[in-house]
Amino acid sequence: MTDERDFVQSIERGFAVLLAFDEDRVTPNLAELAAATGLSRPAVRRILLTLQRLGYVRASGSRWSLTPRVLSIGQHYSASNAMIEIAQPHLLDLSTRTGESASLAALDGRDAVYIARVPVRRIMSINVSIGTRIPAFASSMGRVLLAWAPDVVVDEISAGGLPALTKHTVTDAGALRDVLRQVRADGWSIVAEELEIGLLSVSAPVRDSSGEVVAALASSTSVGRSSVEAIRRDVVPLLVEIAERISADLGHRSR
Repeated sequence: MTDERDFVQSIERGFAVLLAFDEDRVTPNLAELAAATGLSRPAVRRILLTLQRLGYVRASGSRWSLTPRVLSIGQHYSASNAMIEIAQPHLLDLSTRTGESASLAALDGRDAVYIARVPVRRIMSINVSIGTRIPAFASSMGRVLLAWAPDVVVDEISAGGLPALTKHTVTDAGALRDVLRQVRADGWSIVAEELEIGLLSVSAPVRDSSGEVVAALASSTSVGRSSVEAIRRDVVPLLVEIAERISADLGHRSR
């Protein structure tokens, strides 16, 4: 565990201000950023002026906005993560063969985060792009990642609450553990309308050379285009095959 003496609070506050810019606060003013971050206006002002000097934000009157330079942060992650480059042609293959969107996600805290994607059509109410976060406990990608995660990770997520995102969402901690055990036994996960009404998704694990599950490969569609039965019959075998191919390219050798 990191010693508190090694924790740099000013960096934490800087990221808090950057992350306060979202679709609801595209060009916020000082008061809006202070309210969103819980920081004082003078503190937010100093942070904004520092970020402006570094080129990450710009001012227009009393309003502030992000600059394209912030994209370089995510770009550095993609450039330094060989898995994304390796997976991309496989995502394209999966999308081409299913006619549906294909995605790759990694676990970060309580969320599954999209790290690569080949979209076909918009099937979720949110605009999914690289970096989009979705609750791990209610998504097929998240459940694959949680099924092979340490018990303490699942304990922490359960302790934080499992809110009902739809009427189908599994909200009981014991029931979620049962689901994760089944995912581990099956080697894949199908989630129907638990994250969002009308959304169907299926995922399989991607492993690195040590055998650790480092990502989840997913194919997503809607209830109007497919069914759980059709996905289990037609998509699961293909998805598992492609996930294993990505894993093999990462150096994993299945027994």
